[in-house]
Amino acid sequence: MLKIENLQVHYGGIQALRGISLEVPDGRIVTLIGANGAGKSTTLRTITGLVKASGGSVQWDGQELLGKSIDKIISTGIAMSPEGRRVFPDMTVLENLKIGAYLRRDKAEIEKDIQWVYSLFPRLEERSWQLAGTLSGGEQQMLAVGRALMSRPKLMMLDEPSLGLAPLVVQDIFSIIREINRQGVTVLLVEQNANMALKIADLAYVLETGTITMSGTGSELLADSRVKEAYLGKSS
Repeated sequence: MLKIENLQVHYGGIQALRGISLEVPDGRIVTLIGANGAGKSTTLRTITGLVKASGGSVQWDGQELLGKSIDKIISTGIAMSPEGRRVFPDMTVLENLKIGAYLRRDKAEIEKDIQWVYSLFPRLEERSWQLAGTLSGGEQQMLAVGRALMSRPKLMMLDEPSLGLAPLVVQDIFSIIREINRQGVTVLLVEQNANMALKIADLAYVLETGTITMSGTGSELLADSRVKEAYLGKSS
């Protein structure tokens, strides 16, 4: 389980996270929704060590992550698919996937996991020798998720996976998130598409200007009038 308690982050004089607490139980899909600038990406980046916390605690399976190096955090079984995909454009699909396994030494198992990623994303196998920069936005998102899976994570964090994608592609991405979870990976999802995110979430939190204002099951928040008005449009 991932357990965050009273997490605080400052960027200079601005407080981005104001003492948030949340839990991500093993085997679940947990989503964090909120407007732009609410602190969602900052939360993920602090968990992975990319952003330094100014207070609080981030515990993963009982061990404190704050203060650990990024590679140590990844080696505990946490991976992130970042916002904006950030694939390596001048490398092939296969090379991008192999970079995701850079901390691993088990070559035979890495080959098995490449085939696992291809089973989730058949299009990546079709384009394995294509340069990542020539892929469509949806294909690059699939590659970013596949690359994160190559570290064989127990916890997969996804930052805005639907951003800028066509509705049909978004449905594909969310179906794959469900499938990854079914295969035993815990998921922490940050997403502006609140409707899609809440539909697949076991648990959900609403983040507003660095503070968690609501929490509950995905279906509870989908039905809540305040969430409907703020994030889903009144007609939802």
